[in-house]
Amino acid sequence: MEAGRILQIGIPWITWRSPPRLPNFPRYICASSIQRGSYKGPKPGRDWIADWVSKNDDAVRSMPIYVGGASLLAVLFNRAISGIAPVADASSSQSRADLLTLGLAVTNVLTGLVWLSIRPKSITPVEPQGVECQEIYSHLPESVVSEILWVWESLSAVTCCKSLVIVYDCQCIVQIGVAAKSLNIDEPFAVDAAKLMQGSLYQGVLKSGAQSCMANLSLYPGRSELPFLPSNTQAVILQPLGDRGIAVLGGDTIRGFTTSDQTWISYIGEKLDATLANYMSSMPSVVQE
Repeated sequence: MEAGRILQIGIPWITWRSPPRLPNFPRYICASSIQRGSYKGPKPGRDWIADWVSKNDDAVRSMPIYVGGASLLAVLFNRAISGIAPVADASSSQSRADLLTLGLAVTNVLTGLVWLSIRPKSITPVEPQGVECQEIYSHLPESVVSEILWVWESLSAVTCCKSLVIVYDCQCIVQIGVAAKSLNIDEPFAVDAAKLMQGSLYQGVLKSGAQSCMANLSLYPGRSELPFLPSNTQAVILQPLGDRGIAVLGGDTIRGFTTSDQTWISYIGEKLDATLANYMSSMPSVVQE
């Protein structure tokens, strides 16, 4: 009976209404509209000790000398006022402790001298020695040219890249930035695309299929295969463009290309490969001058 009563109770129908439509606000905000101090998320920590050490490098390097010297004076003073004979006696515990303390003090002094004599070499950017150039393959569509120019502007703005050469299908697509000066005339050194792609650098990158970063170019014998780069180029990245081309990036700082830069350049290389592959197949072949 109770089950029948429950079935006889009318269940009111609920009419669902769609929420009111909100106005279409723009999907961007102006940086100046954000009030300072409104960010409530976690903030990056700061290592005060590391900051102090970096600002007082000379004092920190000299500190072991001062500590060792003070320890030597303290041992001698303690020896003088303790009434023990100045000659070391192996049977005396005080003499053994003094010898151990003298050894530690001398070690501190030597450590300070080593720290002062060995200093990390400061790495500073250099001014590339060459001429400015911007040579782009004339048969490229305007959309491809604009993308290549965007790549160059981005790389030169956020990395140490000062020279960019792109070779694709044995054709020099782009030579932009600072290039080596030609021997006879004040013009950029022409890129021999066929010779570059036959060299050991390109063949090694093609075989591995991965990016190659020469952080200190002067240490690599393959430097002679890149005569179109300025003579004082400090670092080079060889970015393969699929199996049909390569992008050569020259930097003005030793180890100037960071890990994030290299990862970003790899993504740019994949995008350039896809873009050039779509258009190079339909371009007329030209004879290299």
